[in-house]
Amino acid sequence: MRSQRTIKNEASISGIGLHTGKEVMVTLKPSPPDSGITFVRIDANPPCEIEANISRVVDARLATTLGKDGVTISTTEHLLGAIYGLGIDNLLIEIDSPEIPIMDGSAAPFVDLIKATGIEEQGVPREFIKILRPLKVSAEDAEISLMPSREFRITYTIDFNHQLIANQSCRVHFSQATFEREIGSARTFGLLKDLQALKTNGLAKGGSVDNAIVVGDEYILNEEGLRFPEEFVRHKVLDLIGDTALLGKPLIGHIIAHKSGHHLHHQLIREILNNQSAWKLIPPAVKRNK
Repeated sequence: MRSQRTIKNEASISGIGLHTGKEVMVTLKPSPPDSGITFVRIDANPPCEIEANISRVVDARLATTLGKDGVTISTTEHLLGAIYGLGIDNLLIEIDSPEIPIMDGSAAPFVDLIKATGIEEQGVPREFIKILRPLKVSAEDAEISLMPSREFRITYTIDFNHQLIANQSCRVHFSQATFEREIGSARTFGLLKDLQALKTNGLAKGGSVDNAIVVGDEYILNEEGLRFPEEFVRHKVLDLIGDTALLGKPLIGHIIAHKSGHHLHHQLIREILNNQSAWKLIPPAVKRNK
């Protein structure tokens, strides 16, 4: 069974916040076994630690926002997707803003940062949550279910009333290599008319073709086009992987999502934790000195 992992050295990256449009600095630091993933808002007085845990979710509109004691941090899903995708269990993330930088709209810059600093095995067994029986949550015509499986798998389907997006599906047998090759570089996307409306309401101040796929009525505004034919649904898979990191332990099961989003992703995680008879820890939990 593979051991827990952290990064070898401290590493920093900067960029602008999608909604604030302001420069943000993020610093990743190694963290000891069993400490999990923790954000630290170093610009708060005093600095505030916010665990990457489903119990800290305070908003699911537009992005996953975590909060504690009135301090929040938003747009966490791409960085958390990179962390989960590379199999990092323990990490301290310092940030000087209420929003993770959007970078190019994908997890690729964070993947590159983590790989450049190096990944360190910590010699403590990694515990997985293995699903034993089906679970399901739904809202209107959207639903997401979780089935027993020998590995972590994702099947995701989207269906947009737009000719350039329409119906797309993606099936992933999760591994670090698959994440890097097929999911991590898929960018967030939005309709041009929605982006204009957000900017009018003081949001998406940093949004542009540099950090998102911008979809017009008849064509995509990004000159380079798409990175994958079905990049839209692949990005939804990235969001799901980032939200799955809020479970606190890697998952062994098959997630099947249809027209889902952050809210249902979070609901599924809560459903898992509220139904402890539906899963077991692999290997069985043991007490360890921290």
